Amino acid sequence: MFDINPRTTAASPELLARYRDVATSTLGHLTDFGAIVGLTPLRRPVRLLGSALTVRIPHLDGSVIRRALEMAEPGDVLVIDVSGDERRACWGELRSYAALRKGLAGVVTSGRVTDAAELVRLNLPVYSRGTSPLTTRAVNLEGEVNVPVAIDGVAISPGDLIIGDDDGLFALSPARAEALLVPALDKQAREAERRRELMEAHPEWWR
Repeated sequence: MFDINPRTTAASPELLARYRDVATSTLGHLTDFGAIVGLTPLRRPVRLLGSALTVRIPHLDGSVIRRALEMAEPGDVLVIDVSGDERRACWGELRSYAALRKGLAGVVTSGRVTDAAELVRLNLPVYSRGTSPLTTRAVNLEGEVNVPVAIDGVAISPGDLIIGDDDGLFALSPARAEALLVPALDKQAREAERRRELMEAHPEWWR
């Protein structure tokens, strides 16, 4: 049985826009909570920013992912909790095409992916535990969409901000993102000034 809940748009477009240039390493200097360190991007350089559309699948059965893709809207990040099955791929080439058609900002899965040679050619950020030839099946057993999920001990609710770059991932509730925004921007401004000073003093470092 599928449990399909309505989409949740918790983060405002203004908040997402202000996070456009915030690095995950900046957030990692300010808080431990929300950091997802066990997943890596399929290709680099990469930048991911969007609102979580969550999915939970029961190990073998990936059928409900199709329902989530049908519901998805531009700017969503599909966050897939594979219920602890870290050997199996729930994401691949054809689902990536569907995600691109819907305008998804990216995909995050606690499991693995397949069709890596094709996925690295596509302009779709994908974070996972790596690749696998073993895949989920479409057997229509059960699954959930837009429910709280957990990846690497990080609780993610529908509508949370998902921020990703070459260094990793953060998931933040809108309220937490609001609280961290000014400290993050201030820190990056100070770092940019220090970088400028160093570039002027040691231009040979950047040759």
